[in-house]
Amino acid sequence: MYNDLKGKRVLITGSTLGIGRAAVEAFARCGAKVGMNGRKAPADLESTLARLNDGEGEVAFLPADVSNSEECKRLVEAFVARFGGIDVLINNAGGLVGRKPIDEIDDGFFDAVTDLNARSALMMTKHAMPHLKASAQASGTTASVICLGSIAGYNGGGPGASLYAAAKAWLHNVQKNWVTYHTKDGIRFNIVSPGTFDTPFHADKNDEAKAQIARTIPMGRLGLAEECAPAFLFFASHACSGYITGQILDINGGQFMP
Repeated sequence: MYNDLKGKRVLITGSTLGIGRAAVEAFARCGAKVGMNGRKAPADLESTLARLNDGEGEVAFLPADVSNSEECKRLVEAFVARFGGIDVLINNAGGLVGRKPIDEIDDGFFDAVTDLNARSALMMTKHAMPHLKASAQASGTTASVICLGSIAGYNGGGPGASLYAAAKAWLHNVQKNWVTYHTKDGIRFNIVSPGTFDTPFHADKNDEAKAQIARTIPMGRLGLAEECAPAFLFFASHACSGYITGQILDINGGQFMP
């Protein structure tokens, strides 16, 4: 189904854990050349790379802190030096940083949350754009930018998560401008927006808290990281989604229906 992803060069930020890690695995199985990124190497990196590189795909770990603009530029350069260009950029990096009510938010916290969730996607896209444009021109199809949104971008987030939710809403909106002005470059922009998934993102919740959330979801459970990965494959594949851009795909088991 995703045969056109074989050999595609896919850079995925924040992809050593959870949904990002599942996306790395999915693209590798499709035979893509994948950049796995994180601020530091995961403990199981060596065995993971050995396993993923045993098939048709190729995976390389490229460390960088994408909340820093210069690190974004360096990451793009490192990926291009390794694989020769970029066909797909997935801005997956993000996180709560912490939970703070409005009376506890200061400039440092504001910067930390927005740098990680908004600035990272902006700067990664900025530095990847020339390579994505070149990819589209060379292939005669389209390149793809996929951002990770969130159910929080619609509902404002949970306790102390206002800035995280606002950053995700910003991502939901900013791509409208990118679609308007960069479709002519052969680049498609879409968002995968998960609900509550059982990943390290929710490691601060105990089993009862997770069960309580599950009771609010029509499907009766939290999502699994591997259930989100096919959405990235779909948006990355020109054969499957070549006329789809500017869209948000909600994956939440019916938890929220905009």
